[in-house]
Order: sequence, then structure tokens, then C-alpha cells
Amino acid sequence: MKETITALLGDALNTLKQQGEVPDDIDPTIKVEATRDKAHGDYATNLAMMLAKPAGKNPRDLANALVAALPESAAIRQTEIAGPGFINFFAATDAMAQIVARILDAGDSFGRNLTGAGEKVQVEFVSANPTGPLHVGHGRGAAIGDSICRLLEATGHDVTREFYYNDAGAQITNLARSVQARAKGLDPEDDDWPEDGYRGDYIIDVAKSYLAGETVHADDRHVTGKTDPDDIDAIRDFAVAYLRREQDLDLKAFGVEFDVYFLESSLYEDGNVEATAKRLIDGGHTYEADGALWLRTTDFGDDKDRVMRKSDGEYTYFLPDVAYHLDKWQRGFKQVINEQGADHHSTVTRVRAGLQALETGIPDGWPDYVLHQMVLVTRSGVEVKLSKRAGSYVTLRDLIDEVGRDATRYFLAARRADSQLTFDIDLARSQSNDNPVYYIQYAHARVCSVLRKAENEGQRFDHDLAMDHLSQLTTDQEKALMNRLSRYPEVVAHAARSHEPQHVAQYLQELASDFHTCYNAVKVMVEDPSLRNARLALGLATRQVIRNGLDLLGVSAPEEM
Repeated sequence: MKETITALLGDALNTLKQQGEVPDDIDPTIKVEATRDKAHGDYATNLAMMLAKPAGKNPRDLANALVAALPESAAIRQTEIAGPGFINFFAATDAMAQIVARILDAGDSFGRNLTGAGEKVQVEFVSANPTGPLHVGHGRGAAIGDSICRLLEATGHDVTREFYYNDAGAQITNLARSVQARAKGLDPEDDDWPEDGYRGDYIIDVAKSYLAGETVHADDRHVTGKTDPDDIDAIRDFAVAYLRREQDLDLKAFGVEFDVYFLESSLYEDGNVEATAKRLIDGGHTYEADGALWLRTTDFGDDKDRVMRKSDGEYTYFLPDVAYHLDKWQRGFKQVINEQGADHHSTVTRVRAGLQALETGIPDGWPDYVLHQMVLVTRSGVEVKLSKRAGSYVTLRDLIDEVGRDATRYFLAARRADSQLTFDIDLARSQSNDNPVYYIQYAHARVCSVLRKAENEGQRFDHDLAMDHLSQLTTDQEKALMNRLSRYPEVVAHAARSHEPQHVAQYLQELASDFHTCYNAVKVMVEDPSLRNARLALGLATRQVIRNGLDLLGVSAPEEM
């Protein structure tokens, strides 16, 4: 319907140009939006107000001229001009009801489009170092990142999911020393415990498995433990593989899988870090100061220059980050989205600056970033701080075990990434209308229940009869529901374009509300078979869109609850 009205307005504008009412060189983007108050129609446009200044005319006069120039259309029942020059459109019931037929015809593909046209996109997300279980912040990154991938795939993109992690460096050294201490029978209260050691109970599990000679499979590697607690290199390799396996098991339980696992160590082994450093030096973008090697990132928009190589000769995290993103570009990813925690905010400018300094043709502002804020977990109104297994934070597995995968994924993706999130365990577990996951899934299950009842009563859904009588869907509640259904493709396109899956979550809540309102006000199982089947078709269309939308969030659509 929105596309139909946009096309009609385009024709009307061309007519006014031919009549000399507006200049020929005016080419505005015609915006048509769904109205909030149905007393003001189903859709509205501010086109007349946009044209008023360049045309040198009163906006209400232009609105009248546009309405007069609109081609006749069976899709529009009525138009009216409101306020300073808004044009409101009331959709014809017959035309509006055709959305039901479109949805049932398209099925699982409804809402999908090919705007991406097979364009390669790499999305990097989670990317947790293997030093412990995934925490709830990693879970938020997983929910948002995977939903972004699903949205991009729904709009025709060729998506690669990538997980990057550090398998060397100070954090991994602390991990190895912590496991070694546990293997020698020490605990965090002992004087010989590593100063920056990891204290969670999971370290005990790693140490026991290492000493038992267990073989761990992770990321196409097979690492076997030893009985020797003094072999720090063997302990390091085993601990990294063990915790990567644990992380991967948590992610699979969360419904998230990756196409590529990229190790930071490979950047050193392949010479990419050294080659990147040499390229920056040869380009004249570096200088020595205080015994360290610096990059002039201020030449490329950073607030201060950044250290590339410390005085002890070790490279900072900044340089392998630049080398890693150069590798992404060289793999052919012209669009890259990094979904990371808000603590990576300073990384954005410095990585982009480093890439610009390489002078490789990488565009300014590449790659894209989606940064998520922290998550506060509460139970009975009190913050939940610790997990026994992790020792210092709430793990992703804790949440999945507490409230299930569906609620965890929905809650973590349902708010803007840059907003802080309070995860209320009690709400997520409740079977009430206050719980948005339950509310949406219940709408889906409710349709399934009605269809089962119809079949049990010998009134199986008749598709052809329904399609012939969709014009009987005339109540205000039915029209509101159909209007909401028609917006779904636009919501998907916008969410994919903006990398904001919360738009789908919010839409599904609104759709469920419209459905429950309609269900409570309009009887489905009526005597008239034509009306009954038309209403069953509306329910089927609603079920289909809910299922399609939940799938974009990685949430299931149960048939019974």
C-alpha cells in the first residue's frame, strides 16, 4: 500500500510539473508514513510542505493541487488535507485485505528482498578471548550480531560470520599460569597464586582435564593434556582449546554459529603485523618518542597519536587490529560490520586512522561498527552479580539455563545496542502479557489453536474460499491488523539497513497486540463459511509474519504453549 501511494504521488507531481505548478528540476524523495491515529487515515505524506518553498506556493494549496492530480486508484478510499498541508490517505478495504493473500502466497519469504544483490558482507561479533566462560555482555553481542546477519541475509546479502580471538599475549599467559597453579594444588588464597590469575571454578575444571590427558577438539584443532604441571606451553595450548570449546558449546546452545574463526597469532605467523608496521613506517606516518614507535593517527581524525610498538619491543593491540582489518579488505569484504562492546569505542577511530594511513584505497569510515552497552541482570529487583562457575560475572549459560534461549535472545536484542539494558530474570520467566516474548509467542500459538479447533469441528480452512472473500474483513480491528501486517517488509528493510534488529522486536510486540485485540473483539468461528475462512486466513497471515519475524531474531515460534 505504501508503495502504491508513493507511486500515485509521483504521478501527481509529474502532472503538476507539466502544468507549470512546480519547477521541473524539483525531484524530492517522497515520504509516505503510516499514521498513528487511524482517525487521520492509514497513511500520510508531507510532500506538499516539502515542495512549498521551492515552488513558492502555500503548502495547503499545493496539497489540494496534488490531491486533484492524483490518478484514480481502487486502493484509495478517501483523501483529506490536515494541518499545514499533510495529505492523509484512507486505504480501500479490498485493497488492504490483499496483504493477506500476499503473505500466504509468499510464506517464509514474505518480508525478504534482494536489495543486497549478493553483496559480500562480513560481520564480526562476540570475538571473546578464551580466558573464561562467555558473559552476558558477550551474549548481547551474540544476539545482536547474529540478528544483524539474519537481517542482511533476508535482504539478499552474502554474509560471513566471523569470530576473532587472541590466543597469545598477557591475558593468555595469566590464564596458563592460573591453570598451572590449580594443577599444582594451589587456590587463590595461597601466596603463590598468580597476581592477575583467574579465580573462577572453571579453572579447576581446565586443570583436572589437562592432568587427566583429555583430548579437546576446538576450531579444527585437537589438543591433548599431560600429567606434567610444569609444561606451561602445553598448559597454555590446552587451556585455550578447552575454553574455546566451552564457548562454542554455549554459542551453539544460543543458536549462534560462525563461518570463520580467526586467530590473532596467525597475523604474526603470516608476517601480516610486521608487513603492516613496515608499510606505515615507509609511508612516513610514524615517529619515535620515549623509546616507543608512534603512528600519527591525529592526521586522520584521532584525538591523539597512538603507540604502535612499546619500548620493550612488543606491539600494542592497535597494530594487529589494523593488520586484521587490512586482511578483511584483502579478502574482498567491501562491507564489514564489527559488533562489539562499548569499551571498544576508542578502537573505532584508531583502526580507521591506521587503515587510512596504509593508503590502500580503503574508504574513509570503513569498517562499520555497532557498539552495545552493558547489561545489568536483576532478580526480584536486586542485581545479580556473580556466577559460581565464572567467579566474577553472570555468564551467558546462566541466563540460558534460567530463562531459556528464546527469552534470552529476544531480551538481549530488543533494545537499541547503544542503550544500557536491564535484564529482569523474573520478567523473562513469567508467562504473562508483560513478558514480550511470551506475548508474541502466545499470539502465534493462539492462531495454531484456532486452526486445530476448526479442523476438529470439521471446518478445515478453505484457502480458495478465503481468497474470494477477503473483502469481508471490515471491522476496525481487522483493518488495524492488516495495516500492521503490510508494514513488515518495510520494517525488515529498515532494520537491515540501519543494523538495528530491535525494530523487528518492537514491531512484533505491536503486531501481537493488534492480533490479541482483534482476537478478543472479533469472533472467528462464525456460521458463515466465507467470513470464517477469511478470518482464518487473516490469522494464518499473522502467524506467518510472527514466525518470519521471530526467525530474524533467532527465536522459535511454538504451536502450543
